[in-house]
Amino acid sequence: MSSDDLLVSCRGVALAFGRGPTAVVAVHGADLDVRSGDRLAVVGPSGSGKSSLLHLLAFLERPTGGTIVRPGLDGSRDVGLVFQADSLIPALDVTENTALPLVLAGCPEEETRGLVAEALDVVGVAGLADRLPDEISGGQAQRVAVARVLAQAPRLILADEPTGRLDHATGARVLDALLAAADRTGAALVVTTHDPAVAARLTTHRIMRDGRLLPPDTENPPDHQDVPTAPKELP
Repeated sequence: MSSDDLLVSCRGVALAFGRGPTAVVAVHGADLDVRSGDRLAVVGPSGSGKSSLLHLLAFLERPTGGTIVRPGLDGSRDVGLVFQADSLIPALDVTENTALPLVLAGCPEEETRGLVAEALDVVGVAGLADRLPDEISGGQAQRVAVARVLAQAPRLILADEPTGRLDHATGARVLDALLAAADRTGAALVVTTHDPAVAARLTTHRIMRDGRLLPPDTENPPDHQDVPTAPKELP
């Protein structure tokens, strides 16, 4: 791949909360390049700093050390983020939730309607368009969250433990939708997960432990799910 394919490059990136001896360091000196078409799993137990790393990539946090450059991204609409927690707004129906980033970006109304309808159809929830979030299942809500990202047509899709709160079958459908969304838009896809089965569906793996993103050739121990290697206070 050429340098034109580089979307994000992190060198020695750190993220700390607080100052002095009471500071909590969530990310220590991470090096990471994300290129167009990447399918990357960031694997590690809860508290290892995976979410914090994703928030740095998504413009939600500023690094407290190191540098991040985004040569292939023009702004926040180029990045789509699927949160681990519930992210739909209760007062908005499925269509309105999906349209929200486009509305905030000033996308014309007719174009927004077309993009939203297409995105909901791609992830298989077009029949829920008028439902409120409390009228659909958790798995359906995650697929709506994926549709919201797909409608943006971002160059970089970030998904934070997107299957972590779902049963196996529903989680597989959500991951199917994410992969289809990335394939459809040509976006890079970065997924954080503690589940080896989820990681196995992505082509590249990086391990995160104690806030440190380990080198690409580091092997993951088979029992990494069961050993809490990071302090509980790390985000």
